[in-house]
Amino acid sequence: MNLTEWAKAQGVAPRTAYRWFREGTLPVPAERVGPRTILANIEANTAPKTVGGVGLYARVSSHEQKDDLERQAARLARWAAQAGHRVVRVESEIGSGMNGGRSKARRLLADPQVTTVVVEHKDRLGRMNVELVEAALAAHGRRLVVLDQGEVEDDLVRDMVEILTSFCARLYGHRSAKNRAKAALEAAGRG
Repeated sequence: MNLTEWAKAQGVAPRTAYRWFREGTLPVPAERVGPRTILANIEANTAPKTVGGVGLYARVSSHEQKDDLERQAARLARWAAQAGHRVVRVESEIGSGMNGGRSKARRLLADPQVTTVVVEHKDRLGRMNVELVEAALAAHGRRLVVLDQGEVEDDLVRDMVEILTSFCARLYGHRSAKNRAKAALEAAGRG
């Protein structure tokens, strides 16, 4: 079946299906057979597989940041709309990034309709070990998209920030851990 026909049968824009093909995330096998022709390999007697969608996750640490939570969720929704993604779930919650017991994050990750989890910053999903979540998602054919990668790129620096955040969380409580870790890094940089 032609990729355009497949996309229309799925209720997906042909451009989106082509982008999925280029990115390697098309949920059915496909191959290029000509300069402009891509065939999706679907057996004629089977119904097309339903394509999952995007799950948006926004989080802040305290109730004082509730307005920021709403702005964060709006930025995620605006990005999804501009990119032409089908949003199947939106979760926003207030809770520490050090706490693994966030019910809305768990609900989003457990939803089989969510094939792509989108967060604004990597630390919105969790302060540490986000790579483990990415690996678990990838093992099930899903992925994590982080819109703003511009925080810390160097692995050693990121690891040090995670370690300092962990120690500060134990010493000062979860809520102020990030600010104290950042202050410690700035003080170390000046000294």
